[in-house]
Amino acid sequence: MVPNTAARVPEHTAEDVNRRIEHETIERLRYFAAHPHLIDRRLEELDAEWDVERTLEANAATLALTGTILGAAVDRRWLFLPGAVTAFLLQHAVQGWCPPLPVLRHLGFRTMREIDIERNALKALRGDYEGVSTAPRPVRAAAGIAAAET
Repeated sequence: MVPNTAARVPEHTAEDVNRRIEHETIERLRYFAAHPHLIDRRLEELDAEWDVERTLEANAATLALTGTILGAAVDRRWLFLPGAVTAFLLQHAVQGWCPPLPVLRHLGFRTMREIDIERNALKALRGDYEGVSTAPRPVRAAAGIAAAET
């Protein structure tokens, strides 16, 4: 069975790693709730944070390119490397798991959804969503869309 996109990486991550990532996010949110003047800087950091998907893609591209160059210049046996890397990348796209994933998750790389949860919680702490639920429906919809786009 193919898991849905949002859940596939956490479903293939050790539960203790998922809990640690969630705990670290909650602790950061508690810190920024006590220091709201630092929220803007943290939001900028989140915009620059590489999620696990981007990291996997960059690593796969680097290894595939290296293997191709070495295969052409040094020894054809190096062509095994891009073949293996692309197979792992396909496996990750379909299943949400590949051999480097547990290492990257253990290192603390988060999914885009996990990053967005922190981002939206910080925006709520900052007050970005105030008035959204009490406004008339058309205004709520426009405010919700505007809040999601920022």
